[in-house]
Amino acid sequence: MKTVWLCILLALPAEMSLAVENSELDALKKQVLQMQQQLQQLQEKIQQLEAQKTVAPPATPAPATAWSPSQPITVARAGNAYMNMSFDALVNAGGSSKADVTKLQLGDHDPSQRGFSLRNAEIALDGAVDPYLKGFANIVLKLDNNNETEIELEEAYGQTTSLPLNLQLKAGQFFAAFGRQNQQHPHAWAFVDQPLIMNRVLGGDGLRNLGAQLSWLAPTPWYTEAMLGVFNGQGGTTFSFRDAANTYGRTALSRGLRGPGDLLFVPRLASSFDIGDTQTLVLGASAAFGPNDSGADTRTQIYGVDSYWKWKSPEAHGGFPFVSWQTEAMLRRYDAGADPTVPLPAETLEDWGFYSQVLWGFHLGWVLGLRGEFVSGSNGANDVADALLRGDRLRLSPNLTWYPTEFSKLRLQYNYDHGQAFGDAYSVWLQLEFLLGAHAAHKF
Repeated sequence: MKTVWLCILLALPAEMSLAVENSELDALKKQVLQMQQQLQQLQEKIQQLEAQKTVAPPATPAPATAWSPSQPITVARAGNAYMNMSFDALVNAGGSSKADVTKLQLGDHDPSQRGFSLRNAEIALDGAVDPYLKGFANIVLKLDNNNETEIELEEAYGQTTSLPLNLQLKAGQFFAAFGRQNQQHPHAWAFVDQPLIMNRVLGGDGLRNLGAQLSWLAPTPWYTEAMLGVFNGQGGTTFSFRDAANTYGRTALSRGLRGPGDLLFVPRLASSFDIGDTQTLVLGASAAFGPNDSGADTRTQIYGVDSYWKWKSPEAHGGFPFVSWQTEAMLRRYDAGADPTVPLPAETLEDWGFYSQVLWGFHLGWVLGLRGEFVSGSNGANDVADALLRGDRLRLSPNLTWYPTEFSKLRLQYNYDHGQAFGDAYSVWLQLEFLLGAHAAHKF
């Protein structure tokens, strides 16, 4: 300290040193003292910062959050990649005036016998593969009437997430984008059983196969999506095409895939419109073109149109109340080949029909439904044998569904059937669904 003051005094001219008063010296001393204190504080701060660099403080654990059943069950995660899993089961109980229930319930996931049946227990997997691809899989287990377990890989496909120009590609085994219900799994259906027209032209297991689909979201003021699916078109899941078990009495040729012309092509166009703040209308048109196994060069064409309208109250709570109306109509032209060994001539078999269903969600968790449907077919050379599969049929189905939560439902349904092959039939079914884990959302 004395040294500092000495340096300051020596630096001043002699005449100024003699003129400095004691009060000025005191003021200078105070300023120097303050500077020393500030310098000391700066040195201590520097030392603290250096210490923080070398010794990192212990990490504070994130606060634990309570698990909610609406969250997916994540069984694997690596960076941005993950896999979710869920399990969904549908159990049916009831009976029919016809002893052989399978003559009435033609869908693969419909009730299959009087008493109890379990025709859909689904393990669903979905997740992100990487920043460019997502993966989906559905493994379905079913019990037959002898309580033996059947298992099938219903869907397993990858879907892109970042293609340019509003394009999306998926490839693997999946349901074709034909109409509205064909792409839905049974737990998402509004009724216990599959519509008759779908059984008639798409088959009891729906239209699905190995293939690829390209989708394009058009830049229109409303939602418009164009899709084109290309599939192998072979086997029981392509009922009206290269399915050797379905040739309407002809000897199946099992022609195989000889070239691109033997593939199954499924185009679809769908648009959605908002009508005010409370209503939505979705319109769609679909087609399917491909060969069938009844002849060397025989082909099948299927056309479909569909509509979906929904009203939801502006004061809705949990999605209720609401009213929805869904309708689908389909036409199939099946070119059947000539088979002299039976004998049966070459002919074109036409089948058509529709279903229309209205749902009224009148109270939180409660939905009333009514479905009406009709199917018919042109006369053919083998109509006696095909009466059950191609004859006229009418069915009316009212039902009541209760959703205690989004993870369970209880549904009571009555069916009145009138068919050309069996006359009148009456059935009552009670269906229970329970879901473990959050199931991936289905397309609106």
